[in-house]
Amino acid sequence: MRALLAALALDASRVVGRERLIDELYGEDAPGDAGHALQSQVSRLRRALRNAGADGEFVESGGAGYRLAVAAESVDALRFARLAELGRKSLREGDPAAAVTLLEEALGLWRGPALADVRDAPFAEEAAARLAEARSAVEEDRAEAALAVGEPESVLAALTELVAAQPLRERARALLMRGLYAAGRQAEALECFEEGRRLLADELGADPSAELMEAHLAILRADEVAGASNRRLPTPLTSFVGRADELARLVPLIAQSRLVTLIGPGGTGKTRLSLAAGGRVRTDVCFVELAALLDDTQVVSAVAAALGGREPSERGPRDPESQLIAMLADRPMLLILDNCEHVVLGIARLAHRLLTACPGLRILATSREALRVTGETLFPVPQLPTAPTDSTLAEQLSAPAIRLFADRAAAVRPGFAVDAGTIAVVARICARLDGLPLAIELAAARLRTLDLPEIDARLSDRFRLLARGDRTAQPRHQTLQAVVAWSWDLLDPAEQRLAQHFSVFAGGATAAAARYVCGPDGRHAEDGNGALDDIDDLLADLADKSLLDVTGGRYRMLETIREFARTRALESGDHAETQRAHAEYFTALAESSDPLLRTATQLDHLHLLTADYDNLQSALHWSATADPHLAARLIAAQAWYWWLTGRPGDASALASHVLPQLDPAVAAAMVGRGGDPERYALCVAVAARGRSDLVAEAERAAAGIVALKSPLRQPHLVLLLAMAGGMLPGEPADLRRLFGPDAWSQAFLRMGDGMGLLMSGHAEESEPEFTAALAGFRAIGDRWAIAATLDKLAAVTEQRGDHTTSLALIDEAVAVNAELGWAADMADLLTRRGDILLGAEGRDTEAARADYQRAADLARSTGAIDMYAGALRGLGDVARAEDPAAARRYYAAVLEIPAAGSPNVLEAHERAHAGLALLGNA
Repeated sequence: MRALLAALALDASRVVGRERLIDELYGEDAPGDAGHALQSQVSRLRRALRNAGADGEFVESGGAGYRLAVAAESVDALRFARLAELGRKSLREGDPAAAVTLLEEALGLWRGPALADVRDAPFAEEAAARLAEARSAVEEDRAEAALAVGEPESVLAALTELVAAQPLRERARALLMRGLYAAGRQAEALECFEEGRRLLADELGADPSAELMEAHLAILRADEVAGASNRRLPTPLTSFVGRADELARLVPLIAQSRLVTLIGPGGTGKTRLSLAAGGRVRTDVCFVELAALLDDTQVVSAVAAALGGREPSERGPRDPESQLIAMLADRPMLLILDNCEHVVLGIARLAHRLLTACPGLRILATSREALRVTGETLFPVPQLPTAPTDSTLAEQLSAPAIRLFADRAAAVRPGFAVDAGTIAVVARICARLDGLPLAIELAAARLRTLDLPEIDARLSDRFRLLARGDRTAQPRHQTLQAVVAWSWDLLDPAEQRLAQHFSVFAGGATAAAARYVCGPDGRHAEDGNGALDDIDDLLADLADKSLLDVTGGRYRMLETIREFARTRALESGDHAETQRAHAEYFTALAESSDPLLRTATQLDHLHLLTADYDNLQSALHWSATADPHLAARLIAAQAWYWWLTGRPGDASALASHVLPQLDPAVAAAMVGRGGDPERYALCVAVAARGRSDLVAEAERAAAGIVALKSPLRQPHLVLLLAMAGGMLPGEPADLRRLFGPDAWSQAFLRMGDGMGLLMSGHAEESEPEFTAALAGFRAIGDRWAIAATLDKLAAVTEQRGDHTTSLALIDEAVAVNAELGWAADMADLLTRRGDILLGAEGRDTEAARADYQRAADLARSTGAIDMYAGALRGLGDVARAEDPAAARRYYAAVLEIPAAGSPNVLEAHERAHAGLALLGNA
């Protein structure tokens, strides 16, 4: 049992396949019925854990194997590996002090040989050897970090022990030599080398490695040759955090390309990354700060001064450029030119001439736009990321943006640490600041006087909040406002005007959207310098100058830059005109896409609307107050999209706000503006969803629709009204007239007929209706309708006991839904599948448990509480036979979920009560 527990613990929280477990526990001596033997061991282990006082089921079964249901962080071996990686990352990023802390914490988890009490298990020897090797490597990393911070004495004992145990381990020996030398024991360090050299020659017939030879030569020269002798680099006052991956790519790129330009908006940390890269290259380095220059004419003299050049002499070159060439002609050097954007033309010309004349020269430039010199390699510096919210705590804490915030926050508030209680708000702050390192540092600095929630709340006025920076920094780096203003002032008037208009977009935009909203089509005919009719060129210019990102044909403005530009737009006085153009454009987009959501191109138009989800929400927020009738059009056009995706955002609240603003007489007569009763009914359906106080209005809207007695252009409103409590009143024959001759309406009508028959107990009669509906929807290509109809057919076949067909239908529905990617619908289908598996002959409880568990995970991740209740009820049904206590816990959890009028939750409650009744006193 301990071997089984150890094998599962090494992969904690992940499913380990049955075949692999059998091989790891039994090896070549597996019993004849190995599967049953494994299951028996699992059962014994579960009992042993319960007897030991374990609360809950730690060993879970899945369709493919078993899983130890504990966080990886609670297993020493896995926590050791995570801390080791974080420590190495800190070491790579030039923060050895942090590396020492992390690596010592990792080594502190060891209490003896790995897997000591299960070494007889077939898997244990290899696993233990792997862990022991990892431990030795971490000892070496810890030693390297300790030497970097000047603490050789702290690691000499561990290194001596490691070298004694593994005398041919050359990295450990080189570190021991360096440590002995740093501790003033030069003779012992040289003796250590000689001992290693003899052992390598005698036992392997090999010479010492380059690392060992380098350490030996360094000691002989009494010089740690960590880099070149001539480095004119500023010394940073803070640790280098969050750019290990970029640094690892940049350093070899400098060796491959003679001109590399780091590009990105202000505050992304281009300067700091260039300094870190300069510290890694093995050549002379000179750093040239250009921010203070007034124009291109000062570029050459600034570079010459940084290189230590003098005024031209009478016998030497007369012009400054010739002097530079003379200084660099035969000299291998990396020249770092920092902040080139405002003198980009002068830098481009100088770089071209120097690189042509000086073969040993390499240039690393930082700029907000490219130099556009032949041979230039661009290196975009991205924003610092945070980890997805569903990541483990360790992954979230190790995200670059979080680590930077934590590091800078601890500097102003000693003892501060990001943990499980604060990670969510810190991640939100970093995300709202676009992952800009400067903005994150300025926000962290406010912890001196503000708490995290206060910083988060005040980010709506970020330029005021982040107005206190380093007094000694360049003026343009002292505040967030100054950083953005520096880039803004470098734009010409047309670029500034387009940036102001573009700030209306939430979540970015395509070039087509920008052309309409920002150009003449959006009624921006003049900008004071002529018409903004060259939008494509201006967009490219803004992207080149790092004011816009462009990915996959979409342009996006960082939220910090967008807020700055929006402020300028409001000051200009024409922002309302831009907002109207924006709302009209996206209303037209939604209206043109809506009917296509019920065709074979459904996925394309779902993706189209999803890409502009933020813009559509923004347009709805603006029009709900500024133009309620435009808002009503937008609500009606998106109603079906919101139903399909389950992402209405603020639609219900905004629709409730819009309805009273529509003409009361028009509303009462069931004709919206332009004589469109369907639009009004769709607004009511959206507003009334989940609102008991609006059910009466939904019923009135439904009655008004029936009174039309003519085919509906938007037949889906029947379903949306019904879900809001507005069932269509009247005789079936009257209602049928509402469905036109188009294929979707007819298929939907047949599905509705089938539902009526199924709910009234006529399952056999409903099957032909569902079959006809399915054929119609297949011909159209509406995946949502296909999956929904397959689900209904599965219910029919399940009722007559044909579980094989039911499973096949549900499996097809799951596959179709996977194309749509809607997690909530998938959770519902998986719960249905679990129910069928439990009800089928032979009861496949393990497969049902896996389906219910996956459904619960999906529902919880999307906040689909009604689907979550059903999945928990299913897990209770599975546990009822084998673990009554667990079943009771599941049922109790179901009953704690408030029904709030949800039919799905009410059904889950009823079935949970039934399950508890079946348990009785068990």
